[in-house]
Amino acid sequence: MKKDTACLMIQGATSDAGKSAIVTGLCRLFQRQGIKVAPFKPQNMALNSAVTTDGGEIGRAQALQAQACGLKPHTDMNPILLKPNTDIGAQVIIQGKARTNMDAYSYHDYKKTAMQWVLQSYYRLAEQYDLIIVEGAGSPAEINLREHDIANMGFAEAVNCPVIIIADIDRGGVFAHLYGTLALLSDTEQQRVKGFIINKFRGDIELLLPGNHWLEEKTQKPVLATLPYLHHLHLEAEDAIALKEPKHLNTSDTDCQDKIIIVVPILSRISNHTDFDPLHMHPQVELMFTPLGQSIPPADLIILPGSKSVRDDLQLLQQNGWAEHITKHLRYGGKLLGICGGYQMLGKTISDPDGIEGPPGNQKGLGYLNCQTVLKKEKRLMNIGGKFQNSGIHLNGYEIHVGETTKSEQPNSDKDLIELDDGRTDGLISADSQIMGCYLHGIFDHPDACQYLLRWAGLNEVQTTDHNQYREEAIDLIADTLEKNISLEKILEISGLSKCS
Repeated sequence: MKKDTACLMIQGATSDAGKSAIVTGLCRLFQRQGIKVAPFKPQNMALNSAVTTDGGEIGRAQALQAQACGLKPHTDMNPILLKPNTDIGAQVIIQGKARTNMDAYSYHDYKKTAMQWVLQSYYRLAEQYDLIIVEGAGSPAEINLREHDIANMGFAEAVNCPVIIIADIDRGGVFAHLYGTLALLSDTEQQRVKGFIINKFRGDIELLLPGNHWLEEKTQKPVLATLPYLHHLHLEAEDAIALKEPKHLNTSDTDCQDKIIIVVPILSRISNHTDFDPLHMHPQVELMFTPLGQSIPPADLIILPGSKSVRDDLQLLQQNGWAEHITKHLRYGGKLLGICGGYQMLGKTISDPDGIEGPPGNQKGLGYLNCQTVLKKEKRLMNIGGKFQNSGIHLNGYEIHVGETTKSEQPNSDKDLIELDDGRTDGLISADSQIMGCYLHGIFDHPDACQYLLRWAGLNEVQTTDHNQYREEAIDLIADTLEKNISLEKILEISGLSKCS
């Protein structure tokens, strides 16, 4: 590792405390200063992933953090990615490639081996950048997971990285979270903690200050910042689904009368639901994530999302009445779209001869498209562009899937949907244009493609939106907030960069 490489780790008192957002904001803040900065997360557990420039996959949060740094995402930024496929097991992805499936107990022992890959990736990044901003996972005080830890303090101790602990005051109990987390750490780990950040505060700061002073007196650690609650901050979720998402700050619902309702079922292993972030933000779309088992609302468009366990989730859909509801939905003129695993569900059959996603076997699909899928061991990972064949509208997206879907050649059958830049085709559209399916994720991200799909779904006049612009605005918002509420010089001093410059 270069002698002058500095690092800083952001850990959370709880999950969803705001670690990803703060790392993203710090990355942008340091990038603005002309510092060569890169993000790093030793271990991530998420079903939302992104394809990297070196042909692997990492958590989407790290891809967004790379964007904040002005970088292309690389597998070294998130060397261990766990993608749950059961309640007790997950696919283990190491430096971008799926290696095996493990249950939680087996993986706990495997972490000693996984640490080697983590350190290899970290030191490679450290050779290229002056500052590494590291994101922890969950909480460092999860006693049952501390042995062989590679995600929080175990990693910080291994590379001698200073730590800041953050907590979400909006959840309540912020001082108990911070004080208790610190108390549960070892002596050397406590020394490694350089301060706290209180996140998502709303109200009069003067009322909070006595608590901050108490915490500082009890722990001898400074409260480095109290960050306000940002009502219109929109960053891609690492895993959790926001059932209600505010529209973009600069849009007005009164400006557009033509609207549609889009419903997405929450599958047990739903993956890459960030596909629908542009729809969350679109002023003419009411996007509704609907848990299985709840009543299915009427909609203009139903989208079947990706899934890490397609056959199991298809069975759950059928058991919860979605097949019958979709039939009724189509009979009344509604549209239906399947993406990745959802596309596979729309076909005639899904075969898993090698037991890729569970016990080997075949499953009857919903049968809305004339195609069949065979799941295969090799995962396709690719960023690629193309165009909708029946319109010439260009789009960009990414593939993350196992399985090969082939079309059944029949008279007046479904047509190819997308012509990819490498000469392949992806997806199908039914002969009556009511049903679409494709493997390509991210198809709503780009303005022209989003407009095309919303017109197909039933909007007459579609307002143009740019999801990447929203992303950039969100990154800048958190960076600006950090800049106003925290001492950049203090953070640099904690990271060790000021000593190296």
